[in-house]
Amino acid sequence: MLLLTYYGHSAFALSDGKDKLLFDPFFSGNPLATTTADVVTCNYILVSHGHADHLGDAPAIAARTGAIVIGTPEILETCRAENGHGMNIGGSAKFSFGSVYMTRAIHSSGVPGLLSCGFVVNIAGKNVYFAGDTALFSDMELIGKRFRLDCALLPIGDNYTMGVEDAAYAVKLLQPKHVIPVHYNTWPVIAAEPERFKELVEKDTDSQVHILAPGDALDMDKL
Repeated sequence: MLLLTYYGHSAFALSDGKDKLLFDPFFSGNPLATTTADVVTCNYILVSHGHADHLGDAPAIAARTGAIVIGTPEILETCRAENGHGMNIGGSAKFSFGSVYMTRAIHSSGVPGLLSCGFVVNIAGKNVYFAGDTALFSDMELIGKRFRLDCALLPIGDNYTMGVEDAAYAVKLLQPKHVIPVHYNTWPVIAAEPERFKELVEKDTDSQVHILAPGDALDMDKL
């Protein structure tokens, strides 16, 4: 079983029934959040970069749960995590659930000296790519060829990240089986139309787009 739960903005969780991975846990101050940081449970927290809407509640959740924080060394310092696993772009590591490969992301970081990143997570026999906040870049094609992605979570909100058109082109490069748009409609400045994204992707690729509302869960074994 692999269950993906979307919490709004770019926050989501993956659970294989044994381990639960929490990504960019932005709850406090997130107008779309359907839950709160004090009730979320997890074994691992993956943080793509240091902006407040991505680092979010990671330090508090890690302190409460004892979860292992996975990110760059600068992120671990920012979180002051007692349990942490530092990585850098192009590196991979094995964990109890499977493995994590850290990818590049073209975006500012929020912390001096920090590089923004994305992750390809292998869990329950599936490869899930979380792009983080990023612009479109040609090496996405290499990511798709390297990992044969089952699912990609891509930002579509424009202004700070890819917009709908660039994200749709990213799908062409990545060639995932399934796509979930994130990082949109949290505030007016990143307003976007996920239905338009779905239309563009499914017109030009074989990928299937799943539009999730905050609080929705998707059983990836049933896709």
